[in-house]
Amino acid sequence: MKTFFMIKPDGVKRNLIGEIISRVEAKGFVISKLKMMKIDKSLAEEHYKEHSDKPFFNDLVSFITSGPVVAMQVEGENVVSQMRNLMGATNPADSTPGSIRGDLATELDKNVVHGSDSDASAERELALFFNK
Repeated sequence: MKTFFMIKPDGVKRNLIGEIISRVEAKGFVISKLKMMKIDKSLAEEHYKEHSDKPFFNDLVSFITSGPVVAMQVEGENVVSQMRNLMGATNPADSTPGSIRGDLATELDKNVVHGSDSDASAERELALFFNK
């Protein structure tokens, strides 16, 4: 099984790439694709299209295009649910200690990482970031 996982601009800016990748690998997952990139506005809008009618959509697009990200394809057993657990809750205030967001994120809108929330999302996001 595989999923999409990304270190967001705040994680890159704070030099957390090595720390986050180490956590993924320590969990036993394989990072089979990895690239640092700058997301352009059209990719950001496509990536977040399910939020396009929400008031925070423009802020999401603006933030994710504000600096480089590290995009990854991560593989392993039950990888989607396991990576969601490793990441922690979307709101760092609700994340358990030991999770990436629980230990490293400070704000809801700057929560360090993104990961697919289902197999269907993983397929769509991997195609967006690695098949273009």
